[in-house]
Amino acid sequence: MAAAEGSSAAGVETEAESEPMGRIRGDDQSQTRLPVVERFLEMLSAERGASVNTLDAYSRDLMSFASFVHRRDRSLEQATTDDIRNFIGRMVEEGLAASSRARRLSAIKQFYRFLLTDRVRSDDPAAMVGGPKREAALPKTLTIDEIDLLLQAARRRVDESRNGQRLKALRLYCLLEILYATGMRVSELVALARSALVGDERTLMIKGKGGRQRMVPLSAPAQEALVLYLGERDAVLGGVSDPHGLAAGAASPWLFPSWGQQGHLTRQRLAQELKILAIQAGIEPSRVSPHVLRHAFASHMLERGADLRSVQKLLGHADISTTQVYTHVLEGRLRQIVHENHPLAESLVTEA
Repeated sequence: MAAAEGSSAAGVETEAESEPMGRIRGDDQSQTRLPVVERFLEMLSAERGASVNTLDAYSRDLMSFASFVHRRDRSLEQATTDDIRNFIGRMVEEGLAASSRARRLSAIKQFYRFLLTDRVRSDDPAAMVGGPKREAALPKTLTIDEIDLLLQAARRRVDESRNGQRLKALRLYCLLEILYATGMRVSELVALARSALVGDERTLMIKGKGGRQRMVPLSAPAQEALVLYLGERDAVLGGVSDPHGLAAGAASPWLFPSWGQQGHLTRQRLAQELKILAIQAGIEPSRVSPHVLRHAFASHMLERGADLRSVQKLLGHADISTTQVYTHVLEGRLRQIVHENHPLAESLVTEA
């Protein structure tokens, strides 16, 4: 084909809870993680292969809840079911979205299951706490024509760029082609190792959530964009000016290196560059993000006849139920198939 976590809040009737919600809602990075939280995060990392972003989000949520409980003269290990319900109540008062409240409650539930398993507690105070009902939101996506507009804008950038700017333009064009050709997560894309290219560079080996690996094929346009990008990167290493640090030295193990602390392009920077590209393509920038392109990949694959199980494997979903968010696309495809192939399709439509 040519054309991807936060904090918490809650409340109850005591004087302590009159404190402004900003204290709970905000990310208090000055807090030192509690040892029990550290042990929980170590378990998530070692046993479930949780990503750094997931661990940071769980840490913020749990430390926010710990502050809430501490103002009731209890430790995190001593929290009660009422504490958890009051915490959720405060989030409701503050107007946090149901999805945000559900995510925070999920962190709390997993934490107390961990304490029960580890025999730190003899009960689970979160077991009987129900989560908020969430409306099933359809994935935000772009049309095939809009994807083409983005790709055209990226190619124009390449054509109009010179010297060090050309490498930057080629990098974005390559990232866009690969993202739409594979549907990979932005965290997987920016952290691709140079060694992820398999054989003749027609396939990528992706390390996804939980350390699971999967192989995904590259489309012909993505392969072409990759060849152009790598050729320019090699030229930069050969002495051409590199003001943006995009080559970052011949020894870099990353496919998309940078001079930043991580050694590779960050997901935040890619998101920024895509929004600038959206403006140049005449698309509302708020509608464009790496995760929207992932949704577009999945939706367009299903529209063109791919089966759900294949899309699941390409996206790296561990469970088919996660991929079923795209079933609205399948329903439309099935209606089209019936309309085009059923011998009585016209009469069926008339009767309906």
